[in-house]
Amino acid sequence: MSDKKSKMKAIRDELFEFSESPLYEERIKNKAFPVIGEGSHDARVIFIGEAPGKNEAKTGKPFCGASGKILDQLLEHIKLNREDVYITNVVKDRPTNNRDPKPEEIELYAPFLDKQIGIIQPKIIATLGRFSMEYIIKKFGLEEKLEPISKIHGKKIKIPNTDMTIIPLYHPAVAVYNRNMLDDLKKDFEILK
Repeated sequence: MSDKKSKMKAIRDELFEFSESPLYEERIKNKAFPVIGEGSHDARVIFIGEAPGKNEAKTGKPFCGASGKILDQLLEHIKLNREDVYITNVVKDRPTNNRDPKPEEIELYAPFLDKQIGIIQPKIIATLGRFSMEYIIKKFGLEEKLEPISKIHGKKIKIPNTDMTIIPLYHPAVAVYNRNMLDDLKKDFEILK
């Protein structure tokens, strides 16, 4: 087993037993799974959503529902294979009734994401939605770059003293609810090429 794979497995094992989380009891009650992430551990691009939805918690796979179908279309649009990127979320367990993740939940799960970024060492961190955008921008001390997602989506934000770039993107769910947003998403994804 490669070093990266064993480190990711350790994160997975820790998340399965993560009873400190207020979302853990509900996961057990619903016979759901934490959603650790999937894709290449050598990915140049990591996509970070906010939290799993119902389908994701049922299967343990990120972006496998309606938003996942949109994400797949967007990846196909720029000729990027899903297997070549890494896809995860800030929060690894489903918030009750798909509500937005609470700040304390983001804080609780963020160290797992930080470890994943450290293992993968991507060139591009593509945030999907405002919660992951805000977390990642603040994590790298770039608060002065924070703007509403409607203004910042599709912009490149260089992380000083690294060879990494943050690209905030709308969450694919926006195109589930408003098909007119698909063109904006496609334009933003073209930046990833």
